[in-house]
Amino acid sequence: MNSSYDICFVASEMYPFSKTGGLADVIGILPLTLHNLGYKVCVITPLYGRLATSEFSPHLAYEDINVGYPWPEISADVYRASYYGLPVYFIDRGEYFDRRYYYNTHKGDYFDNCERFIFFCRAAMALMKKMGSPPKIVHSHDWHAALVNSFIHYNKRHDSFWADTSTMFTIHNLAFQGRFSVRLFWDSGLPYEAWTMNGVEYYDSFNLLKGGITHADLVTTVSPSYAREILTTEFGCGLEGILKTRSTDLTGILNGADYSVWNPANDKYLEENYSLDNPQGKIVCKKNLIEILRLPPRLMDRPILGFIGRLRSQKGIDLLLEIIPDLVDKDVGVVVLGEGGAEYEAQLLNMVELYPHHISGVVGYTEEMAHKIQAGADIFLMPSRYEPCGLTQMYSLRYGTPPIATAVGGLKDTIVPFPDEKSTGFIFENPTSSNLFRTLEDALVLFKDKEEWKKLQTRGMKADFSWNRSAEMYIKAYQSLGYQQIDDTKDPKIVSDVI
Repeated sequence: MNSSYDICFVASEMYPFSKTGGLADVIGILPLTLHNLGYKVCVITPLYGRLATSEFSPHLAYEDINVGYPWPEISADVYRASYYGLPVYFIDRGEYFDRRYYYNTHKGDYFDNCERFIFFCRAAMALMKKMGSPPKIVHSHDWHAALVNSFIHYNKRHDSFWADTSTMFTIHNLAFQGRFSVRLFWDSGLPYEAWTMNGVEYYDSFNLLKGGITHADLVTTVSPSYAREILTTEFGCGLEGILKTRSTDLTGILNGADYSVWNPANDKYLEENYSLDNPQGKIVCKKNLIEILRLPPRLMDRPILGFIGRLRSQKGIDLLLEIIPDLVDKDVGVVVLGEGGAEYEAQLLNMVELYPHHISGVVGYTEEMAHKIQAGADIFLMPSRYEPCGLTQMYSLRYGTPPIATAVGGLKDTIVPFPDEKSTGFIFENPTSSNLFRTLEDALVLFKDKEEWKKLQTRGMKADFSWNRSAEMYIKAYQSLGYQQIDDTKDPKIVSDVI
């Protein structure tokens, strides 16, 4: 079987097949948008034990592809599915990917994560060679796929297959770097010369993300503001030095929102759909949320605050938990959906027990509940200490749920702060609980003015963060690497996000 693709995406998650966060959402829509624009694109991702494939029925495409890591004879099977016409390839090796969770359990990261994702990177490259013609662009994402850039960088020297292939690496969250023991480097298949300050070495540890940064031809992040922030000590997570050396090859491209999934007008999870022209459905959705979470009906007349995200300090969940008693005094409702640090999960559940008529906490994550909170809440909270892009604030804008967020990364790239005449939400500097509470007080005052609040909602619902705009930016980035679309039989035009 020979398949030829100009652009190959390599990533550890892809919605709807696998998801822990925004990475999956991006891989679920960006390649598909490019495919719909006429580009020859495929995605390569792991075949996890928990994989939602029922609608798309993967079938065996290649068997026993030699990978050669960590043992010379090791191989991978590859399954293929068509995701609305987009080819998706799944790397299968049961002992690495057939697990309940993708990266970790509540006890911590899997001990063999380094081996798992070195294997994945090498298997992805073996698959690309097996498929026939070399790709023009290999676009890898985050630390799990970062070493694809390193392998191609060094393989070009002795393997003509990769001679005309360019690499792009997208950082979705610099804080997660894939740092491991130096001993794992020696069996990775990378040459000795990769072990330098300008390679994968980081304070005598093996840093996979750093390899992606140093060896990719072009490095991108998921918002313009985050691209600037990571060059600083505050947000650089120790890699600001190496990022500065790549600053001329570093660019920020704002993620888009997948309005085929996140749109209250056609959202399959909602009790009643609604839109700018027919807004009454949001009231029905609020009533439904209150009933599902067994909150008191009187909250129909009070603002409900929604929080969806990992229960970690990055997302500012601790700031929200600190002000819960003050919010109860204000007689508002709070709904939290997420999982993460055990201490935050325990604090959240304790707050629910203390204030059952104001607080609801759902530990875990389901798509259905996330959609219901976006539609049923009145205000959406994102008090993040850093946020590379953020997607949930884009969703909340479309759902008429004005966000309150910190002025970091993609949050300040997507929210016009009150009291600007074009405001769509609320922004505060310096993530502290007191600043969050003061900004919430401003929002609660405006909430009482129904006419002005409706104007705020309307401006947010009109905001357009569709992936077509972002895809155009990625196409320009590919073109900067010398890529030109070869297939002249199609005339790519910007198309609707709706599948």
